Amino acid sequence: MDKNKILAEVNGKKITGEDYNIFINSINPKLREHLVNSDQNKEVIEELIHHELIYQDAIENGKDKEEEFQKVLDQAKKSLLLNYTLGKLLSNIEVTEKEIEDFYNNHKEHFTKDQTVRASHILVDDLKKAEEIYNRIKDGADFSKEAKNNSTCPSKENGGDLGIFSKGQMVKEFEDACFNMEVGEVSKPVKTQFGYHIIKLVEKNKAQEMTLEESRDHIIEDIRRQKEQEIYKDKISSLREKSQIKYMD
Repeated sequence: MDKNKILAEVNGKKITGEDYNIFINSINPKLREHLVNSDQNKEVIEELIHHELIYQDAIENGKDKEEEFQKVLDQAKKSLLLNYTLGKLLSNIEVTEKEIEDFYNNHKEHFTKDQTVRASHILVDDLKKAEEIYNRIKDGADFSKEAKNNSTCPSKENGGDLGIFSKGQMVKEFEDACFNMEVGEVSKPVKTQFGYHIIKLVEKNKAQEMTLEESRDHIIEDIRRQKEQEIYKDKISSLREKSQIKYMD
C-alpha cells in the first residue's frame, strides 16, 4: 500500500499506509496473504485505529512515565540498537564470482545429489494374496499386469510405477527394501502401515556431484556466513582492545 495514503484519523493523529504496511509485515505470512487479498483489510484498519486509541489513552494517563515501562523501554532500545548495529555492520558483504568458484572447487565433495531409485510396486491388504502374486511373478507373470489387476495403489494405472525418489520420501520399511535391492530384483512382500508391497527395482542411481550452478545458492550462503563471522570477530576484538573488562567472582 502507498505509505503516504491517509487511511484514518484518530483525535487528529493520521493513520497512514506506512502504518498499515508495518502492521501487515509483522504478522504471520499466511494470515498476511489472507488479509491483503480480501475485504478483511478493512479489519486491519480498524485494528490500527484500536491500537492508536489505546496508545493515546496510555499517554494521557502517564503510562510512558512509569518506572516499570522505562525499564522495559531501555531493554527494548538496547535490543533494537544491537540488532540495527549488527545489521549495518554486516550489510555490505559481497561475494565475488571468483570466491564462489574457488569455494566450489575446494569443497566439491560436500555438494552432491542424493542417491535415487525408481521402483514399481503392487500393494495389497492381505499377506496370503501378496505371496500368491509374488510367486506368480517369480514364475514369469508380468509385473505391470499383476499391478493393474491387483494393486490397491493408484500407481496401478501405470503398472505400479512410482517414479524416481530419494531417501526420506517413502516410509522406512519400503525405502529400506528399495535401496538394498538390485536393479530388476523383485522383493518378497514387504509390510508397511499401508499393507503388503511387492517391489520391483527399475533403476538405481548413485549420488552425483552437483554442478557449480546447482550449488551456487548454498555456496553464497556459506561464504556470507564465514565473512559475517570474521567481521563480527574483528569488531569484537577491536572493541575489547580499547575497553576495560572486569570479571567478577
